[in-house]
Amino acid sequence: MTDTDWGALAQYWLDRLAACSEPGPGVTRLPFTPEHRAALGVLTELMEQAGLGVSLDAAGTLIGRLEGPAGAPALLFGSHQDSVREGGAYDGIMGVVLPVLALMKLRQQGVTLPFAVEVLAFADEEGVRFPTALMGPRALAGTFDMAALGLHDQDGISLRRAMEDFGLDPDALPGLKRDPAQALGWVEIHLEQGPVLAVAGQNIGIVTGICGIERHMVTLTGKAAHAGTVPMHLRRDALAGAAELTLVAETLARDTDGLLATVGALHVRPGVVNAVPGEVALTLEIRASDDGVREQAGAALTQAAHDIATRRDLTLQIARTYAQPATPCSPQVIERLSRAAETGNRAEVPRIASGATHDTSAMAALCSVGMIFTACRDGVSHHPDEYVPLAALNAGILTLERFLKQWQ
Repeated sequence: MTDTDWGALAQYWLDRLAACSEPGPGVTRLPFTPEHRAALGVLTELMEQAGLGVSLDAAGTLIGRLEGPAGAPALLFGSHQDSVREGGAYDGIMGVVLPVLALMKLRQQGVTLPFAVEVLAFADEEGVRFPTALMGPRALAGTFDMAALGLHDQDGISLRRAMEDFGLDPDALPGLKRDPAQALGWVEIHLEQGPVLAVAGQNIGIVTGICGIERHMVTLTGKAAHAGTVPMHLRRDALAGAAELTLVAETLARDTDGLLATVGALHVRPGVVNAVPGEVALTLEIRASDDGVREQAGAALTQAAHDIATRRDLTLQIARTYAQPATPCSPQVIERLSRAAETGNRAEVPRIASGATHDTSAMAALCSVGMIFTACRDGVSHHPDEYVPLAALNAGILTLERFLKQWQ
């Protein structure tokens, strides 16, 4: 095979995996289901063709392992096999297929490595079936909360029961914890899920880190009133205050490098066409790869909410309900990945932060981590139209191949 054929081979396997789905648009493949079982069968076939030994651990993680010298640590690759409902054919699963094909390519060249390599297909990253996520990498890092086994899906089936019905032993999860000394590092390749690379005309980007996230619940209370009888200067319009806060958040994020701010949900009362809104509850989410930037923005927007409420004679309730720190990628891994990517590019490969959470965020508790992004058409993801061009698939495989060769 020529170098340009590997992207087409990746698409062949991704098409087969996309067929492991519930009926309907796109790909729907939830953990511990017949569709999950079918995907494991296809991945096992692929891994065995690449010369990997294949096993399934107690978390439902499929592991393809290339043995190295006795006692040598393992370099870890992978992503998740599950999808959102009516999602795409690349999110997660591409990060399993491409490293296996890179190892297949090295095998054809007769290349041997001074360490073991594992490619991991985690069972559940999306958290769609059960209200938890990242079980596979958290088990490896020793951070999985066993209480999550009692969580239920919409049919009332507990995570514990679903795993047992799948032939797994949930009580064995604590024993999956890896020795950090035996983990050389972790790399995940994932479609960008955004338009930056596509707009830049680049197939590959190197991730600098995964954004930290914080969420605030905000309630502004004014006075509901008749829309036709209360003059504008006498109104205590809660929605007008919420709109002002939304624009303040947008302006701050536009003016602050690396900051994202979103008002994603609004609940307006009384919510009728001829009444001044008396109460608005809204969500404010803030993301940044720098925790200091994120926390400073949270403080600034909290103060802005107080100022708006005072000026508009509104009552304010605001509370931070969730906070997740950023996950920086290892500078050493970033440099190695950048060298591997730039070998095959005429221009400098972009370095960008990930605004979405990935398995990498949990693996960081075990070892040094890195990520590669591939371009995706129009930045679309979590949708049936999700698509990674063949050139980007091919570039991903070649980047992984060169990255692995650096360690010879």
